[in-house]
Amino acid sequence: MSKQDLFDLTGKVALVTGASRGIGESIARTLAAYGAHVIVSSRKIDGCEAVAESIRQAGGKAEAYACHIGEMEQIDAVWSHIEASHGKLDILVNNAATNPHFGPIETTDIGAFQKTVDVNIRGYFFMCTKAVHLMKKSGGGSIINVASINGVVPGHFQGIYSITKAAVISMTKAFAKELGQQNIRVNALLPGLTDTKFASALTTNDAIKKQALMHIPMNRVADPDEMAGTVLYLASNASSYTTGACLNVDGGYLTV
Repeated sequence: MSKQDLFDLTGKVALVTGASRGIGESIARTLAAYGAHVIVSSRKIDGCEAVAESIRQAGGKAEAYACHIGEMEQIDAVWSHIEASHGKLDILVNNAATNPHFGPIETTDIGAFQKTVDVNIRGYFFMCTKAVHLMKKSGGGSIINVASINGVVPGHFQGIYSITKAAVISMTKAFAKELGQQNIRVNALLPGLTDTKFASALTTNDAIKKQALMHIPMNRVADPDEMAGTVLYLASNASSYTTGACLNVDGGYLTV
């Protein structure tokens, strides 16, 4: 296999959730740049279409499809669309997530708890099961779950979010263990502190940001594009013998 072929995704169909901005957008652009037809998905179609159109303008292949992974009906709908339109899915990137509660863990109300669990655990789980059914029909595929370093070391004032991301790490390993012989690889990306709107409660508060940087050996916040290369590796033939891996991309945070 040539060096060029290792990361070539030509002919592959990829679904990226939460792809209208931030880490998901960077992932969608990168997969398209390496040849994949990318289905850009998030809750609102306008944001998805803007990203998909810019990918097409750059010479890539992309389409937009709105899906709120906290709603089972919408999960069913996106998979029906993919099967009808493409007949297969080669790459699933579960990136959409929510974190409605930022504060003391004991003040988490039932609404914030349920929303976080519905999206970050139930949504990921059933997106994975739907992907597995379709991937089995076409001989395999790659699932990448975007977890978080908070799934290893819980984030301050991010209790329920951290709990759900720990569940995503365990979920990744469970799926990988059962699906290895089906040629379906399941891995996880664990981003550290990244400059996104999602993390703005941390990155825009100078006191919190200063405290966080003290625990990051590289002493800076990541750019969303710095997460995409790991996903490209996990989606491509470069990682053909990698499954059940949970890769930290955190500037060294978890080594401290």
